[in-house]
Amino acid sequence: MTGMTTATDYAWLRERYEFLMEAYCVTLVRDITPEGLLAELGADGRSRIVGVDGLSGPSYEAAGPFRLFVGATALDGWTLMVEFNGYLGITDEAMLPVSRGRRVVSQFLNVNAVDRFCWYEDGDLHLHFEPLFADARFGSRPDELLTEMRESGFDLAERDEDGDHDAYYETLTGASFALAHRLTGIRLTPELFAHAEFLCAVAPVPRG
Repeated sequence: MTGMTTATDYAWLRERYEFLMEAYCVTLVRDITPEGLLAELGADGRSRIVGVDGLSGPSYEAAGPFRLFVGATALDGWTLMVEFNGYLGITDEAMLPVSRGRRVVSQFLNVNAVDRFCWYEDGDLHLHFEPLFADARFGSRPDELLTEMRESGFDLAERDEDGDHDAYYETLTGASFALAHRLTGIRLTPELFAHAEFLCAVAPVPRG
């Protein structure tokens, strides 16, 4: 695919958004407005915040057991949802219903280096994997994106869990953003993160 990004195009994330990159969930949902997404998630309250950095404080203040603060903004037929220290976007019980008739692409990392990439579509989990161990893929279409994964920067060879992966690990956030670009056509940029207006609310986390 021409014009698609790779892992190296997202160095700005750790340079400018180091705090977010410590623990985040970033989700893109096609064919829904921010208000529509928050409504489908059963989120309470509404506020507006400009810029991703502004989501940090409320995220930690409003979050509680099975409640997460989320911000959503519209992007060319998609809605971008950003969570500091959240995980709603990779929670199957939340995203499978949202994905009915739509595509949902989510990526997640927490402070313990647990990570996940998910592709939901039309009520089905097509693909999910841990970026550090991309050789182990699951879902109904686990091998459909092998070319796109390699082009984005993922190494699909089996890795020793006890090995030294530090250098490769540093590239994985960028590779996840690049793969999301391939699946959505939406390129996330520093300008967008700085200036987008987010519709924010607190959403319950469904329990299966």
